[in-house]
Amino acid sequence: MNKKLIPVADPHANYLSHKATIDSAIQKVLDSGWYILGSVTREFEQNFAQFIGVKHCIGVNSGTDAIVLALRALDIGAGDEVITVSLTAVATVAAIELVGATPVLCDIDPETRCIDPAKIEALITEKTKAILPVHLYGHPADMSALKAIAERHQLYLMEDCAQAHGAQINQQMVGSFGDVSCFSFYPTKNLGAIGDGGAVCTTDDALADKLRWLREYGWKERYISSFQGMNTRLDEIQATILNAKLAYFEEETLKRIAIAEIYHQELADLELVLPSVKPDCRHVYHLYVIETERRDQLQSYLREQAIASAIHYPQAVHQQPAYLNRLPGSDQLSTTDALIPRILSLPMYPELKADDQARVIEAIRAFFLR
Repeated sequence: MNKKLIPVADPHANYLSHKATIDSAIQKVLDSGWYILGSVTREFEQNFAQFIGVKHCIGVNSGTDAIVLALRALDIGAGDEVITVSLTAVATVAAIELVGATPVLCDIDPETRCIDPAKIEALITEKTKAILPVHLYGHPADMSALKAIAERHQLYLMEDCAQAHGAQINQQMVGSFGDVSCFSFYPTKNLGAIGDGGAVCTTDDALADKLRWLREYGWKERYISSFQGMNTRLDEIQATILNAKLAYFEEETLKRIAIAEIYHQELADLELVLPSVKPDCRHVYHLYVIETERRDQLQSYLREQAIASAIHYPQAVHQQPAYLNRLPGSDQLSTTDALIPRILSLPMYPELKADDQARVIEAIRAFFLR
């Protein structure tokens, strides 16, 4: 008998777990006749801002647009530099270039896989305007160290929280540390829409106003553009889905952490590097990423056992054809370069059944102990 495939992520299962609530919420929006920037979006923005611990949330069309909008609101553009990482979804770097700025790539901490604060100051120039850490895979970057550097050099501190909804440092949510933070609600994210969506969060009132104007053509008043804005709006249907899911989000986060703990316990004696968690941090396991010198062989073996895995990412940004040999800092990424051939993402989602996780663990143990 063929075994059923165990996926890496399962947004459909997440929908089914809240189907009645989501369907009812969508129907109310459809019946309302108001589909863009209405009361439902405002309600989600208020709820998500409260969840993160900031004053303002501005819903946008995607996580990429969230970064673009944040950069534009900070007046970062042509001739400016933004320090970030190469081990990230390409959206982080692409967004910086979309506003005309230059991404400057910094190496990572081998334990957290997030930006290494010790490597940042050597990259700062008179053109540097911001530091943009990525809370990769769900582990927070070292925001205390980054804030000190940003203040010392009078730089903006941004946060790419696309993979880290609900992650914490000393019980404070990521997304509340920087001048501005950016979220994605892509369907596979920890808090995922059923389509694209994103948000920018801040506690700065003036910046929030500017973000709202910029997301809709620079309108302070309808049809009158006071700025060169853009069109990036979170629609009412996605907002109502996110509102419905937010009510269950902490429960689902704890399920991810529990699944990670089982992986930790059952795989600790194998020739693997497992995700680590810094003291006082809450890792929310958007991805459960292991390291092994036998990555490709393990992935093939798991595939034979009907177990999906993934590589996040098969190439770091600076290794990809569109960016090869042209971004500052690309020649100083030895930790990033060494990590890429070793990483593998295992199945991780709140609906992962105990029997299915046991199958994953059994297969991995069989591979290493055979």
